[in-house]
Amino acid sequence: MTVKVKQRLPWDQYFMTQAVLLSLRSTCPRATVGAAIVRDRRVIAGGYNGSVSGDDHCIDVGCYMVDGHCLRTIHAEMNAILQCAKFGVATDNAAIYVTHFPCLQCTKMLIQAGIKKIYYLHDYHDNEYALNLMKRVGVTVEQVILNQDYFDQFDLKQLFNLNQD
Repeated sequence: MTVKVKQRLPWDQYFMTQAVLLSLRSTCPRATVGAAIVRDRRVIAGGYNGSVSGDDHCIDVGCYMVDGHCLRTIHAEMNAILQCAKFGVATDNAAIYVTHFPCLQCTKMLIQAGIKKIYYLHDYHDNEYALNLMKRVGVTVEQVILNQDYFDQFDLKQLFNLNQD
């Protein structure tokens, strides 16, 4: 099958789309979040919010809630950073594309991991201290708006060969 592309997807749109795809693996129904860590225009890790490997998933047994937080879930940003740690991939001077604005704890973790740019799709309890902290330490933060016109040029069912009966 040949797909004719009218315009090329810009880098920020490309990486944010990968974060959106990663979010489809989320196992906590409270929020489906995906994150892609990028260095030198290459994805070096991806993560989504879900349970510790081998533990029960929220979608199977429900969330384990304490003080308004699901204790079972690891945030997408943390899963991506932990993937880098597990496989020995450096995160210094990298960027992260995340579907939701990072919480304060994830913001601090990303800063400590050397992430220099945070791109997000949706505002989500944007923390004023996190924003001030990013500014003080020189981490840039930018919202990415996905360009619907780009995606409208495709018939996704045909592109993914989903018209099979």
